[in-house]
Amino acid sequence: MQETHYISSEILDLPTVKEIIESNKLLELSEEAAFNIKKSKAYLDGKMENNERPIYGINTGFGSLCNVKIANDNLSKLQENLVMSHACGTGDYVPRPIVKLMLLLKIQSLSYGYSGVQLQTVERLIDFYNNDLLPVVYTQGSLGASGDLAPLAHLSLPLLGKGEVFVGEKRMRTAKVLKKYNWQPITLEAKEGLALLNGTQFMSAYGVYTLLQSHKLSYLSDVISALSVDAFDCNMSPFDPLVHLVRPHRGQVKTAERIVEFLEGSELGLSEKKNVQDPYSFRCIPQVHGASKDTIVFVTKSFKTEINSVTDNPNIFVAEDKIISGGNFHGQPLALGLDYLSIAMAELANISERRTYQLVSGLRELPAFLVNNPGLNSGFMIPQYTAASIVSQNKQLATPASVDSIVSSNGQEDHVSMGANAATKCLRIVENLETVLAIELLNASQAMEFRRPKKTSPFLESFLQSFRETVSFVAEDRLLADDIHAAIAFIQSFSIDNEILFE
Repeated sequence: MQETHYISSEILDLPTVKEIIESNKLLELSEEAAFNIKKSKAYLDGKMENNERPIYGINTGFGSLCNVKIANDNLSKLQENLVMSHACGTGDYVPRPIVKLMLLLKIQSLSYGYSGVQLQTVERLIDFYNNDLLPVVYTQGSLGASGDLAPLAHLSLPLLGKGEVFVGEKRMRTAKVLKKYNWQPITLEAKEGLALLNGTQFMSAYGVYTLLQSHKLSYLSDVISALSVDAFDCNMSPFDPLVHLVRPHRGQVKTAERIVEFLEGSELGLSEKKNVQDPYSFRCIPQVHGASKDTIVFVTKSFKTEINSVTDNPNIFVAEDKIISGGNFHGQPLALGLDYLSIAMAELANISERRTYQLVSGLRELPAFLVNNPGLNSGFMIPQYTAASIVSQNKQLATPASVDSIVSSNGQEDHVSMGANAATKCLRIVENLETVLAIELLNASQAMEFRRPKKTSPFLESFLQSFRETVSFVAEDRLLADDIHAAIAFIQSFSIDNEILFE
């Protein structure tokens, strides 16, 4: 029987989200959340009775049409029109795991009772989540300022019985799916369309998904780089704790501790070295990896705040008897965080490729391109090309999106965050990092075979043994694309305990 996660006012954090996803937990509103939703809706309904005063998005038009008053008998139609007219997404499909996160985060935000939505609207979103009926959402269309309007419109269309959903791998018209489940379309009431479309759940879902990957790849960057340290026969002195205690950035200290831990008991590490110093890509692993760790921690903190926030507009404050139109939908904190994370993860790929370059260069008694009979065999010459190409693309993708803005909605929305573009770029950078690390792992594991019979540490020997079950030693030229993809699959399948992942 599946476990249940109760949507409540308790704080969501990355470990909790990871557990919800990996355990495939069902969602259910807590009594507190259901009460807050109903209380907010009842307050709004009371305010709308005999109300002639314009309240943005409730009985007015949207954006630059905010001064156009809408008659009470058209308020439901107004909200339905909003969802349909804003569903203008283009580009690729948003990956289904991210769509599922969008649903989770939208449900969480609406559950606080500041949005004035019907209880059945939130419950239907939960139905979609629990039955893996994932709306078809597109990657392009959000400016990250009035919230993620276009993506969230596509997320909301199925509530109306419109649009499409993924059922497993298959796309289906929502109307057909509703009929199968004997569900009636939701009739949106005052303010509901705006509550659904205003919000940062596209940016937030991408950010959460990418941060989960980033924590994992940060750890694996340390593991793989430690293997490269021994494969390149490097000195251990740069990882001495004394070096890092006099420059005690948290990430730097943590990285040095990990490298020492991973290499503990290494025969190669204890051997006498011919080289007094090593290239920066080895010697400065704590400083470079550590700076990226500190960035991940900072961005995680920003996103933790965001996913526990109310980001639609206007906000309904029952106790204070106020309906306030503000700007919590603006994605600037997320855009800046995603750009910062992009740069940090691109740097992990950058330094990884440099280690790969050193390993194939025929230095330190390693054969050129890490293969027997170089010349007849090209060996690992071209995987480094591939890594270099990817690293160069990452540099282009890491150009900040948040420094850009463009005027929209006839000048009403005159500064936007571009956080959605930052989000999709950041995911591509992290996926690219995964590939670059896979290529470094291929090279480091190959180089280790030329160090035999000497061994690395017991921890890394065990790691190598697991990897060798996936990718064997390259004795002569073969189709290395297969090995690269196998190495990527190995990294993707590698499991790390939460205590280690989020320490």
